[in-house]
Amino acid sequence: MSSKSNKTIRAALALSLAAALPVSAALTPAPAVAAEGDLDRAVTALRGISTMKADFVQTDRSGQTVRGVMTLKRPGKIRFEYEKGVPMLVVSNGKSMYMVDYEVNQVQRWPISNSPLGALLDPSRDVKRYGKLVPTSHPDVVSVEVRDTKRPEFGVITLIFARDRAAPGGLRLTHWVSLDSQNHRTTVQLANQRYGVAVADSAFTFRDPRRSSRRPG
Repeated sequence: MSSKSNKTIRAALALSLAAALPVSAALTPAPAVAAEGDLDRAVTALRGISTMKADFVQTDRSGQTVRGVMTLKRPGKIRFEYEKGVPMLVVSNGKSMYMVDYEVNQVQRWPISNSPLGALLDPSRDVKRYGKLVPTSHPDVVSVEVRDTKRPEFGVITLIFARDRAAPGGLRLTHWVSLDSQNHRTTVQLANQRYGVAVADSAFTFRDPRRSSRRPG
């Protein structure tokens, strides 16, 4: 993958992890009434995932896509392994989120609570306290917008679920969307979700390109 493409992906990653604004307008849903208790169901669904692996497709504001595999483990661990040719990694060790760029030998770090992805990693805190249901046009689709109105710089994420009895809590996370202050949108679409798979804690470490050591990631 070209250096120019990597720069575009790097920018999209930053949008996904750092500040964003509400994305409900970007979704433009038709009016519908959310089912009572769906916010609680969304929290239950996320908390019910002990481990999960899923294929993902990330689409940036220009329509460029990149693929990879997401690995999630409670509590608070997540890893985005990008396809061959994309020398970047996004990983959380349960306390902090890191974006590792092996092309330029840089590492950026965010506290989980400062990232929109905190809603995935700490659903009982973020989703329950800062989430609200967003109307959708289909009764089997649940949309939850999560943001701390007192700290808008921490960003916003909208999580989209499909009702699925086979998924934890009866809701399957299908994708999420983030939008920055200039209306630059990043979408992450999930597929082939696998629940309860064996995942070692070593999956959430990374090789620090700034030195030849291995550290929590």
